[in-house]
Amino acid sequence: MNILILSDGRMGHLNQSIALAKHLKASYEIVPVRFTCKMCKALSYVLDFLHLYKTSLFQLEKALPNHFDAVLSAGSNTYYATKTIAKHYHVKSIVMMLPQSYRYDFDTIFAQSHDHPPKQDNIIELPANFSFCEPKGFFTPAQKSVGIIIGGNNAHFTMRREHLKKQLDLIFGHFQDYIIAVTTSPRTPKEIEALLQSYPFSYRVIFSHNPINPIADFLHHCDVVFITMDSTSMISEAISYGTSSIEVLPLDESRNSKFYTMAKTLEKEDYLHIFDGNICLKNKKIDFQYYAHKAFA
Repeated sequence: MNILILSDGRMGHLNQSIALAKHLKASYEIVPVRFTCKMCKALSYVLDFLHLYKTSLFQLEKALPNHFDAVLSAGSNTYYATKTIAKHYHVKSIVMMLPQSYRYDFDTIFAQSHDHPPKQDNIIELPANFSFCEPKGFFTPAQKSVGIIIGGNNAHFTMRREHLKKQLDLIFGHFQDYIIAVTTSPRTPKEIEALLQSYPFSYRVIFSHNPINPIADFLHHCDVVFITMDSTSMISEAISYGTSSIEVLPLDESRNSKFYTMAKTLEKEDYLHIFDGNICLKNKKIDFQYYAHKAFA
């Protein structure tokens, strides 16, 4: 099977598409796409409503492959092109998130539960974002270990130093006989990086200094993995691979975000625990391969 992946340049979107292709053991080619002008995106909503599909509204940054069996994408800047190309080449159209503002008539839509998707035969509801984990060998502890994955600020959360410090103090108190490892993300604020430098981690990755990703290694080796609540993709990855118990670190008291809604739903289903000072051994995992094959059932 050959899959064409359209990319809007956002890694969180692209990684979901790549994860589906990998779970299907399919070959894939990535083609970046963008709207031709600022008004084209607004026009695409109207044309989609009218069942009109014009290739002039978007530009591909490389040529399409000679053959593909499906067009796959994630992100609002890709959906119109996905539908247009799929119709032109008579192949399946698959999107990895609910394509809001477009008609829900793609061949397959994977939609996260926190987006409250409608019940339709072509919509496959998921508890989290598609992910695919492959350990890289960056972190190979010789004894029992704990991993901490630190994200950063986003539109919903601002990471507060003192709040995170209290959480780190509790973690170090709980796991005095463990190797404790930490990794950050491209979004981690400098003051949080400085805070992490002040703790005696046995293994530490500060992404701004060393841009590697040991998350899959943490999930492969650690007894418990802590993840800040600011990233649905990191949480999704954690509950799809390995045997680690997952603890989600709330960043503030806000409960009015998709991040909290997602984490709370997953907690009820025993995939994770929202950290409250206590450790709960919740390590149920999502079988994304099962969901992947439903797209071609």
